[in-house]
Amino acid sequence: MTDGGWHRGVLLVAGCWLLVAVLAACTATPTDATTATTSSATVATTFPAGSLDGFERRGVVVSGAPWTVAVADTPALRSQGLMGIADLGDLSGMLFVFDDDTDAGFWMKDTLIPLDVAFFTVDGGFVDLLSMVPCVDDPCPTYHASGPYRYALEADSGAFAAMDRPSLGFTEG
Repeated sequence: MTDGGWHRGVLLVAGCWLLVAVLAACTATPTDATTATTSSATVATTFPAGSLDGFERRGVVVSGAPWTVAVADTPALRSQGLMGIADLGDLSGMLFVFDDDTDAGFWMKDTLIPLDVAFFTVDGGFVDLLSMVPCVDDPCPTYHASGPYRYALEADSGAFAAMDRPSLGFTEG
């Protein structure tokens, strides 16, 4: 190999190692957690902290009662979740929608209020209900449903207390 070929080989190997280091740094956060709140991967968002701008509002039916929720149905929206939100205001909660059944975990990174999260199947059947507290540790604990689910509904702590096995339905529109 000529000197020029040797230098190109060294540069190629160095470039590969740099790529490996960058990819490793990008995956250093928990990859199975939903940021309170999130999808199976942490995704950078452009939403201001404490803002629900960009989230569609939709009516759902929880155990026969109408609720208005913010909808997190993309990786970016699921990643943002309720981080930085101090009060749900006129919302009953946030509905996390997944394209397929999942077992992704939720975490409370940068989430300011205690939340309950109910997990539901594609047809609205109850899977699990968990209580989550704001995270002050690093890394934050991850909360997992007892089985696969299609929807996760986060609400203020205690919102599901009067419901034995909550159910989820959708309103028209």
